Amino acid sequence: VRACAGVFAFVFPVVLLVWPIATAGRAEFSAGEPWIWFLLNVGTAAAVLAFRMPLQILWAGFIPVLYGVVRTIQVGVDDLFATILNVVFAIILALVFVVLGWMLRSMAKQMDIARRDAVASYAAAAAADAAERERVAVAALMHDSVLAALIAAERAHTPRERSLAVSMAREALTRLANVDQDAGEGSDAPVPLETFVSDLELASLEAGGPDVVNELPEESWSLPGRVARALVLAATQAIANAVEHADGAGLVVSVVATEQRVEILIGDSGPGFDPAAVPDDRLGIRGSISARVAAVAGTSRIESDHTGTQVTLVWERTP
Repeated sequence: VRACAGVFAFVFPVVLLVWPIATAGRAEFSAGEPWIWFLLNVGTAAAVLAFRMPLQILWAGFIPVLYGVVRTIQVGVDDLFATILNVVFAIILALVFVVLGWMLRSMAKQMDIARRDAVASYAAAAAADAAERERVAVAALMHDSVLAALIAAERAHTPRERSLAVSMAREALTRLANVDQDAGEGSDAPVPLETFVSDLELASLEAGGPDVVNELPEESWSLPGRVARALVLAATQAIANAVEHADGAGLVVSVVATEQRVEILIGDSGPGFDPAAVPDDRLGIRGSISARVAAVAGTSRIESDHTGTQVTLVWERTP
């Protein structure tokens, strides 16, 4: 379109120049306004589409003036006043076209700039959010696996404790090797309740905990993969805390599932602790249990006193 408009804008002045020669001696072109007069601002509009602003302004004045010259050559000075009026009118209308084109181009440019800035702002926000998520994930991974494995290895004295430290170190190395692939969260493939309980029991045994007592509904259903993985990791952290800080005294792990919800209970009879007194830089409860369960729309409750600690994790599916 721009190329065609440019060709027309250059050809039209040539047509104006040869028009008096082509119509010489024909009386019908001497009376009234000739048909070519109605195309003057078509040439200006073509210039607005094809040229930059300086040439647009030049064409807005050049084409009407050229028409005035050739029209005066054709009819003489007898109708000079009417010709001047037509030229002035054509120039005014041409300038209106130029201004409209400039306004539309300016609006389009401003919209492009606003869109570019919005996309850049969104990309920066998304990058910051991704970096924060990655930071939290790595921090949780370091606490859940690496630091816990190192602490368990340092405190291991009995064969059972050494076995626990070895399994924790193996899990830490595996998760560190797969951290770029987000293997810690798993996929969203549905996980049947029976498989979920088996995974939890395996994780409990590897962490030095007991077998899992379970109560499942007659009609089984499946949890989203990420939900199942998050609940298993949170429960594993609670079990590891009980083994590490309460020496596994009276440790019980149970799963109760109904048609709409899953409840995991981890309880021990250790000395207990004050959850409010836990420092902010300790991620075992806040990051690895509470935040992880909340991230999959679940709830967690931690109750502790001198008689022991009880951690309850609940996830309900939407109807």
